[in-house]
Amino acid sequence: MQMEDLRCKTPALVRKEIWTHVLAYNLLRTVIAQAAATHDLVPRSISFKGALQTLVAFQPMLELAAAAGRGQGLRLYQHLLRAIATHRVAVRPDRFEPRAKKRRRDHYAWLTKPRSEVKRKMAKGVTVI
Repeated sequence: MQMEDLRCKTPALVRKEIWTHVLAYNLLRTVIAQAAATHDLVPRSISFKGALQTLVAFQPMLELAAAAGRGQGLRLYQHLLRAIATHRVAVRPDRFEPRAKKRRRDHYAWLTKPRSEVKRKMAKGVTVI
C-alpha cells in the first residue's frame, strides 16, 4: 500500500498519513470479509494483494456506477466481491520466509534542489550533487 516512505514533513501530517493508511487497510479488510462471507470462505484464505489489485481495477467502474444509480452500483459491487473471492491463498503448511529486507536503497544522493536548476548546472558541467 506504498507506506514504505512517508512523504509528509510535519508531525501532524505524518499522523494523518499514518491514519489514512490504517483506514485504507481496514476498509480493504472489510471488503475482503464481505467477499468471504458472501462466498462462504474464511477471510484469511483470500489474498490481500489480489484484493487490492482487484479493487484498483474496479475503481473507475465503481465511480461510474455511483454516478449512474444505486441499482447498478450494487450489482457491480457483487461482481467485485466475486472477483475478490477468486483470489485465494494456497495452503502451504511447511512454508516459511525469513523476515529480512530484500530491497536496498540506491546509492544516489537526494535531489534537494529543483530539477530544472540541477539540469541547468549539469549542462554547464558543474557537479551539483
